[in-house]
Amino acid sequence: MTMSALWYVRRLSRMGPREVAGRAGDAVRRRRWRSARPSCPAVRNARFTSVLPAGALGTVPPDAAKRLVAEAERLMAGHVEFFGVVRDDLTEPDWWYDPRTGRHAPWGYAFGLPYRDEEVSGDIKQIWELSRHQYLTVLAAAYALTGDERYAERVAAHLRSWWASNAPLRGVHWISGIELGIRVLSWVWIRRLLDGWPGAVALFEDNPVARHQIWHHQRWLAAFPSRGSSANNHAVAEAAGQFAAACAFGWFPSSERWRADALRSLERHLTHNTFRSGLNRELATEYHGLVLELGLAALAEADAAGVQVPAPVRLVLLRMTDALAAVVDTRLRPPRQGDADDGHGLVVDGAGTDRWGSLLATGDAVFGRLSWWPQTPGTDVRTPLLAALIRPYAQHGTAASVRRPAERPAHFADAGLTVLRATGRSGPAAGGAGEIWCRCDGGPHGFLSIAAHAHADALSVEVRHDGVDVLADPGTYCYHGQPAWRRYFRSTLGHNTLELGGADQSVSGGPFLWTRHARSRVLVADTPGDGVARWGAEHRGYRRSVHRRRVELSAAEAELRVVDEVRGPRRAARLAFHLGPAVAADLTGSRARLSWERDGEERFAVLDLPGQLRWRAHRGESDPPLGWYSAGFGRKEPATTLVGTGFTSEAEAFTTVLGFRG
Repeated sequence: MTMSALWYVRRLSRMGPREVAGRAGDAVRRRRWRSARPSCPAVRNARFTSVLPAGALGTVPPDAAKRLVAEAERLMAGHVEFFGVVRDDLTEPDWWYDPRTGRHAPWGYAFGLPYRDEEVSGDIKQIWELSRHQYLTVLAAAYALTGDERYAERVAAHLRSWWASNAPLRGVHWISGIELGIRVLSWVWIRRLLDGWPGAVALFEDNPVARHQIWHHQRWLAAFPSRGSSANNHAVAEAAGQFAAACAFGWFPSSERWRADALRSLERHLTHNTFRSGLNRELATEYHGLVLELGLAALAEADAAGVQVPAPVRLVLLRMTDALAAVVDTRLRPPRQGDADDGHGLVVDGAGTDRWGSLLATGDAVFGRLSWWPQTPGTDVRTPLLAALIRPYAQHGTAASVRRPAERPAHFADAGLTVLRATGRSGPAAGGAGEIWCRCDGGPHGFLSIAAHAHADALSVEVRHDGVDVLADPGTYCYHGQPAWRRYFRSTLGHNTLELGGADQSVSGGPFLWTRHARSRVLVADTPGDGVARWGAEHRGYRRSVHRRRVELSAAEAELRVVDEVRGPRRAARLAFHLGPAVAADLTGSRARLSWERDGEERFAVLDLPGQLRWRAHRGESDPPLGWYSAGFGRKEPATTLVGTGFTSEAEAFTTVLGFRG
């Protein structure tokens, strides 16, 4: 997908004067760097001292170590899966190959390559993911735990291959700052985890090629930070990677300056990217996880190097952890809100490790759990390693003055996110015992002027029963190269909300650009511990019309009621309810009988839909897309979507009732 002249006009319209000036300076610098190829300064007596404390590896739980080694063996056999595409060529990887399209990215000066054009470069996400080198951190961790030198030797071979094949500023791996930031963070951990290997010093400190690459990565990150309307999670990744490298590989004349600048940037962007309540401002849950992982990794480097970290950094990470603990369901799954691309900050665990349980376990080790936190029964490798480097929060002088929530928060006013909860009736005829969890969205349309990772989902709801998606957020599926699917998964019709006039609530100007944002406000958020929980909000994304939604969750009745009202002229309407992939639906008229299995037990619910609308079930349709669920980036599967069509009327609301009563 190439960017049209109209896209550039739209994109420019979302920038302020300071950002325009900064980007103009970047453009001049890129042209100058095309011909200027400086060499890494001479380095004498380079040493790596940021090692794990003695005994840290011995605290890794045996089951987590077992998962890690199993994953390492799959990698050693050449097997890996990225974004739904299985690869068997990892013994000798081709760093520019996209296995999904079969294309190779072109070679040349990085800033002149058409990396967004899938016809030329292939799927850039597939190409970039391998070169984040997070599979190498897994192999390095396997070496650290087992002492098996096969893992270390494979890591060394792949690093040498990558360094030889990707000269600075040549090729697609030198285009995006987030890729450089995450990659150099991976190198820090690879060096740390290989510390007991006899070849580690020759691979890093005594290797001029390695020093050359590390220096150029930091030089790039210092020169081209994400700016203005793009200063989202990318800016955090760039700052975290730069800071980690400057702490652990502080061998260069500029290292002290890079470290100080990166720490200031990290503090600024962590604070700017996070609501005071602790939720990420992009309102895209997976980016909350990414930013939290990156922040914790940077904190580990600071404490390992003895670098004083500003108090707001730890405070933001604490609030993010408490917010995550507050919003997860009974299976420790957070909301499926906004974009999600399976991005991680630091990977040292095997397949089957729960990401969110791991983050909460780390939060417990670093900050201490609160009484209302959910239990985190899972185990992981990353938590004991980070905890060995990060000083416990209680040891910091500001910890005593920080007020943490005494009870589990349900309403996050600044983010416009509310979680309603109730305990369902027991027994299969009542849907089965378990928590009814409902996420209601009345918040801003994303972050910054372009809201890059937002979806047109104002007033949408997401409902789970005992952790199973019943009314589901369909997910993301793709970014580049498949515009029809990108439009669908972030459309209003692609969410559990009301579409008017066949248009989205917010106006898209491109795959990561919104030119007009629906403005929402929460009217009611009453979340008692028992009884009936109530939520209400409205948005004005449709001109001349106001969509108002009320939601009530009754614990006694195990019932969710959704009432939609539209104030304004009569308009064509489509009301969508997306069912989770495990849910079967039998639709008769305006009633759908739902069924699914949970732990071998069949569960039931009834969905009574507004009778004023004509209802139809859609599943796995492609022209146009409708009836799909994406469990992860690059993956999609058919799922039932119920769509009611008709017209609005100020005199009559649309009422939907979901009862977990069989």
